[in-house]
Amino acid sequence: MNQDWFRRAKTGTQLALPLVLALLLLHVTGGQERLNHWIYDTLILSAPQPPAADLALVTIDEASLSALGRWPWPRQRHAELIRRLDEAGARTIVLDVLFSEPANGDDALAKAMRDHGRVVLPIHLYPPAAGRPLAEQLPTTALTGAASALGHAHVTLDGDGIARGLYLYSGMGQAYWPALSLATARASGNGKAWPDTVAEPGTAPIINVRRNYVRVPFAGSPERLPTTSYHDVLEGHIDANRFRGKVVFIGATAPGFGDVLPTPLSGHASPMSGVAFHANAWSALVQDALIRPAPNYLETTLALLVIALMSLLLPALRPVTSFWFAMMTGALILLTTVIALRFLDLWLPSAGPIAVAWLAFPIWSARRLEMLNRFLKRQLDLLGQDPGLRLNQAPHRTPERLLEDLIRIVRAEGWWLSHGGRVIQSRGMAGTTRPRALSDGHWTHIGPESWIRWRQGGRVYELGLRLPEGFHSEASRRYLQRVGVAPPFQKPARSDAPLPTESISARIDQVRQALQALTGMRELIARGFERMPDGIIVTDDLGNVQLVNGHVVHWFGQSHAELEGFPLARLLGLHDEEAQEDWKETIADVLTLRETRTLGLQVYERDLLIHLAPFPLAQTHQHGIIASVADISEMREQQRQHRQAIDFISHDVRSPLVSQLALIEQMKRRPETIGTEQLDQLGRLARRSYQLAEEFVQLARAEQLTDDRFYDFDFLSVVENARDSVSEQAASRNIRLVLNDSEDLWLEGNAELLERAIINLLTNAVQYSPDGGTITLQAFRAGHQASLTITDEGAGIDRKELPFLFERFHRQQTTELAGNHGAGLGLSFVKVVIDKHHGEIDVRSTPGEGSSFTIRLPAPPFPSVL
Repeated sequence: MNQDWFRRAKTGTQLALPLVLALLLLHVTGGQERLNHWIYDTLILSAPQPPAADLALVTIDEASLSALGRWPWPRQRHAELIRRLDEAGARTIVLDVLFSEPANGDDALAKAMRDHGRVVLPIHLYPPAAGRPLAEQLPTTALTGAASALGHAHVTLDGDGIARGLYLYSGMGQAYWPALSLATARASGNGKAWPDTVAEPGTAPIINVRRNYVRVPFAGSPERLPTTSYHDVLEGHIDANRFRGKVVFIGATAPGFGDVLPTPLSGHASPMSGVAFHANAWSALVQDALIRPAPNYLETTLALLVIALMSLLLPALRPVTSFWFAMMTGALILLTTVIALRFLDLWLPSAGPIAVAWLAFPIWSARRLEMLNRFLKRQLDLLGQDPGLRLNQAPHRTPERLLEDLIRIVRAEGWWLSHGGRVIQSRGMAGTTRPRALSDGHWTHIGPESWIRWRQGGRVYELGLRLPEGFHSEASRRYLQRVGVAPPFQKPARSDAPLPTESISARIDQVRQALQALTGMRELIARGFERMPDGIIVTDDLGNVQLVNGHVVHWFGQSHAELEGFPLARLLGLHDEEAQEDWKETIADVLTLRETRTLGLQVYERDLLIHLAPFPLAQTHQHGIIASVADISEMREQQRQHRQAIDFISHDVRSPLVSQLALIEQMKRRPETIGTEQLDQLGRLARRSYQLAEEFVQLARAEQLTDDRFYDFDFLSVVENARDSVSEQAASRNIRLVLNDSEDLWLEGNAELLERAIINLLTNAVQYSPDGGTITLQAFRAGHQASLTITDEGAGIDRKELPFLFERFHRQQTTELAGNHGAGLGLSFVKVVIDKHHGEIDVRSTPGEGSSFTIRLPAPPFPSVL
């Protein structure tokens, strides 16, 4: 437990340290502040604050300067403007123009301001001359006394030079002035009652003291504010009711004044005028929409909490889960920022927490990959020391050993092996028959000879084989094409090649080599497991099936998915319901006592022999079961046939012999009674014995037939010979044998046994056809098959007997009752011969109308003998 905790703590620390460094780097380089500004500007521009309904602007624009002359204007003109706005019913007037120097007309302007009663003037904080300290620039004494309120017009720029907010209170030393927007709100009698800020005692008068910083949610582009030209108001060109009950801001917007501020709306390219900025600030103030920034330490605290959270949770999550966790954490912080700004008018800087949340996944992924790389290096080094499981291939053998192996496999009748014109081995072949053009590593087949050339050990070898003609020749050629002899290409090692490094390319190459070795081993094991002659079942320590090969799937009729996890005792018990408890006990004994058991089981009419053996499981002290399932159905069938053969010999063959011996003894006792009838009877018994023995011998020959005894022959000639063999028997009953043939049909097989099989079919057809009937033989080619159909006009075969027609020692009930006795081997012999030739036979029969036997044998697409 302590080791696990220490390991998790170490892993978390390895993630937390780079995250802290990343956060520090963002802060030092200013990236964190720029990200915060971008997030704030994007949110502000996505939902502009609508301007207050009682806001109006009177702007000193280019048109006014053109009409009224160059700046500065006489102060009597400003007084006239105030009187006109007073007559129009303006509630409060903000004259955002600096009147710090006395001038003619101050009295007229002051009188106009007193007559209106709600005129607000600005205070500017800036050095009076270059190199002088910051100082407050108030209006003249007369105007100050006439103003209803004074407010500072100072706007603070952020680190990127953009104006996003201002201080509600600012001044020199202990003299705090409210912002122009706040002073206007107080003068107009609306807006939030912001309390005055009390200056700290002892503050030096040269220090600019600022309090209550707020951000301004702009109403959009300046065009959204209700704006009127100074000249139009002065000349009365507009409806006077436009200003009734409104708070009117008067200020310069012409570019020549320089009173412009870059804002999130326009940046440095198209800055906003100062009067528009203060109008936006007043509009947000009276709508209680000014944005308060959160304390500076809050962002850092939240970022550290996110780092701690990522360090604790990411190492315990899966890669995909950790990705979504990091992304959703950053998105949740961003959503919190949006909600606070939209509904609480609170700005929560979140660039730092979001950055560390989203950087946590790639940093942890890199750390994870680095740990995985170290682990793989250790494992690959161990794997490289393992010799593994490899099978020698032909390219890695000596040419002499290769020749010896190939001669044995393809049963070559002659061979040739040479290099550089020197003969290494030869028998029955000469180099003169070698093709002139041989391509390296590819076999060339010319007639019965196959040649190849390859390079090995700096030498060029040439090898030739003469293959025996017959069924195996084509299969041997295909085998040679697959086996190959050319060694795989290997890039020669350079003496100056660099030693293995930790580079990703070197590691990838090492992984690829290891995977190739593992894949080859896995494929070898999987193919060997799947191709084993017996079925294999592997269980866990509880006797549940874990692995099976294809034989088990086929024999038990269930898929791999159905068998996986299935209890072995229940699987075997399903096919042996009477012994279900015995199977459970057997499986339990194998697992607990670790003893082997061998039992028999019949599954879907298939006889299986199951050998159960315990085997130790990897990395545990428990044992599972490996079951070898052998199909002994053929052996059981051979045993059954053996018993049938014994019964056949003891009854069918013995019976006519006994009758012959009895008849001979009778003839010995009474020689005078020997006549033609007794001799005929003795001949019939002898012929029956011979016929039974012949059928039995022919069936045994057919069962021993293999493909290596095949040869080319004309199928049509075989059919004609079979027809001629039974023609005398057919003629004795006036039965016509009609052969409809079209062309020669060349096949590969055993013509003698195939002719005997056709004779059996024709003999049965003659035997069961009526006198004077017709038997039709139709030989023809159908694609890659040679077919023969024999049709008679006999009594036909009962439908119930058709499934058993080709079973040995089976006799038809109707034929036995009709007196046609036989051993039941003729059609069984036919079926065995056709199966040995990889063909098929089917029967169509209608009782009372006759039967039709059709043989189909594989035929090459082109005649193999001309």
